[in-house]
Amino acid sequence: MKKVDYIIVGLGIAGISFCEQLQKHGKSFVVIDNGEEGSTAKSGGVFNPTVLKRFTAAWNASAFFPVAVDFYHRLSEKLQENIFVKTPILRIFKSIEEQNNWTVASDKWELQDFLSSKFSKSTNVAVEAPLGFGEVLGTAQILPEKLLISYRNYLKSLKVLLPEEFQYEIIQQKENTVVYKNISAKKIIFTEGSKVIDNPFFPKKAIIGNKGEYLIIKAPLLKLDVLLKGSMYVIPLGNDEYKVGATYSRDDYSIHITEIAKEEILVKVKSFINCPFELIGQTAGVRPTTKDHRPLLGSFEENPNLIFFNGLGSRGFLMAPLLSEILYNYVENDISIDKEMDIKRVIRWK
Repeated sequence: MKKVDYIIVGLGIAGISFCEQLQKHGKSFVVIDNGEEGSTAKSGGVFNPTVLKRFTAAWNASAFFPVAVDFYHRLSEKLQENIFVKTPILRIFKSIEEQNNWTVASDKWELQDFLSSKFSKSTNVAVEAPLGFGEVLGTAQILPEKLLISYRNYLKSLKVLLPEEFQYEIIQQKENTVVYKNISAKKIIFTEGSKVIDNPFFPKKAIIGNKGEYLIIKAPLLKLDVLLKGSMYVIPLGNDEYKVGATYSRDDYSIHITEIAKEEILVKVKSFINCPFELIGQTAGVRPTTKDHRPLLGSFEENPNLIFFNGLGSRGFLMAPLLSEILYNYVENDISIDKEMDIKRVIRWK
């Protein structure tokens, strides 16, 4: 029987963050992941502490942001891969009213570090932005594919990755131990993203699948080296290729691409990109969201050794590093989780 401190199920950004937390504290673990691409792999990789639809700070951004920046810098050094590329976001202004709202927002203390008070004019003839841009500060591009491949290889080098489907029905629970096949651990941490819907220990009402689709385009005349935000994001991928999106489809757990999403994205991107482009791909992923837009951390009384780290929605890259610390302190030091994040709150949900 192999003995470890933890079994981690799932390897998206939540799983990676918790692995790093365990290594920081010298804890042993194994990771079980079947290699299927989840929401982390399919995401745009935009690291943004603001909500650009309303010019507000993301929830708890002032706490999440510095921890996350430090985390990705250290992880890049550890993996010897540049997975965190500082890249400004330029938000296209649609009206004078939006410019005024941006100015007001940039003076608020919670946004002073994130929204530049200066506007910039468009010098790119391929971008339709007659009223110019507002610049978001401290933003970056996380390279999801490079991150996941590099981290899987890292875990393989440590011989702690089991590339297989997790079998819930063979879990054996004892008072202070969980046994899975030939592995004995103190606890199992489920970091499965939207795949948690198939977990029999997880209440189905607690998560909402929010499907997002992106298009991949090739636009040699666009020449963007920033993250451009109009009615959709335009994300540079290199070699004149860009990821454009994303759509939002609530209560949808399917991962197949759709014609409806393709047409929606094309209509919107053509409203602010006025150069020719070629459609070369389309992808879909499911964000694990919650009804109150807060994460789900912790366990239920009936299964105290089965721990959940989920509900990160579209802000997983921003929130996961600090949330992993909070969850670690819960499981190791018995420090309670704030009610806003505690998974036990879903018991009251209808």
